[in-house]
Amino acid sequence: MAEQRGFDLVLFGATGFTGGLTAEYLARHLPEGGRWALAGRNPEKLAAMRDRLGPRWAELPLLHADVTDPKSLEEVAASAKVVITTVGPYLLHGEPLVAACAKAGTDYVDLTGEPEFFDRTYVRHHRTAERTGARIVHACGFDSVPHDLGVFYTVKQLPAGVPLRISGQVRTGATFSGGTYASALTVFSRLLPMVRAARERARAEPKPAGRRVRAETGKPHRDPGTGRWLAPLTTIDPQVVALSGRLLESYGPDFGYSHYVSFKRLPTVAGAAAGMGALAVLAQIPPVRRALSNLQKPGSGPSEERRARSWFKVRFVGEGGGKRVVTEVAGGDPGYDETAKMLAESAMCLAFDDLPPTAGQVTTAAAMGDALLARLVDAGLMFRVVL
Repeated sequence: MAEQRGFDLVLFGATGFTGGLTAEYLARHLPEGGRWALAGRNPEKLAAMRDRLGPRWAELPLLHADVTDPKSLEEVAASAKVVITTVGPYLLHGEPLVAACAKAGTDYVDLTGEPEFFDRTYVRHHRTAERTGARIVHACGFDSVPHDLGVFYTVKQLPAGVPLRISGQVRTGATFSGGTYASALTVFSRLLPMVRAARERARAEPKPAGRRVRAETGKPHRDPGTGRWLAPLTTIDPQVVALSGRLLESYGPDFGYSHYVSFKRLPTVAGAAAGMGALAVLAQIPPVRRALSNLQKPGSGPSEERRARSWFKVRFVGEGGGKRVVTEVAGGDPGYDETAKMLAESAMCLAFDDLPPTAGQVTTAAAMGDALLARLVDAGLMFRVVL
């Protein structure tokens, strides 16, 4: 059914900062004959975005889509093989589009880093997407492609059929987008609902037969290999990696993943923890949360020069079957340029590549695996074995 649709890709949210970068990436890298469109609620802004793409795309179709108008979302979903959305915070704006894509059998990718959204869409829309054949793939940017595919790559370096333990260690030199900041405030303001959503998904999600998979919360410690200090990083990334572990038998009979942020100095760890704790407390107070939200608005972002100086590195230490391996995933600006690249390549992978059969709420590793890994290496991201 999807092969007969009018568009290979539809991008919803192109008028935002990261959405605009994603549109520009697609305009440069879409294969010859690829059919795509921009969707949003403001035709003037969409037309201005189209003008940014240059004369080649002067006739690029513009579609009406509004998160408050379910019918418009259903029409967009029915027209496309893959829908891309950068419209967040996803907990506030995302579910109607997930529902439309699940119902229509349309593949879906987004940039969410919100664990509650991830859990709630699984409970509410996974079975529908399984039935229609839709692949719902959340977290296709810096959350969580380097971590999900980094673990996938590391598992391939280890023996098969044995218990595996992998830890990820994240380092970045970058600023975060207004959208990421807004999503973080939303997450911090909903800690109890987030816990309830996680429990609800745990009850609904089938356990892999004869296997054990878990995301493990580690403790702050100094890494003997690098001398750097590691602190547990409670992002959506371990959640995504654990789902990949449940979906992929190649992760072995007993798989555990722990996720850390890496610092050079111990006082930096303490300062970061204090800052995050203060933000979590302040986000519980509505007037303060509103004031904080005004500090950086979604759709904002740094200059091209600042992005050019940004970078990320994620180091993975994997152990199993008597073997130890260290791998690394690295790239440029994580919050914008590389995120737009990862999102666009994920969508094109779903639209154009020969992939293993999957359906429902899945992950980049489970749905795209080697094909997306190859795309990202070709696009300039580094995956390598260090030790």
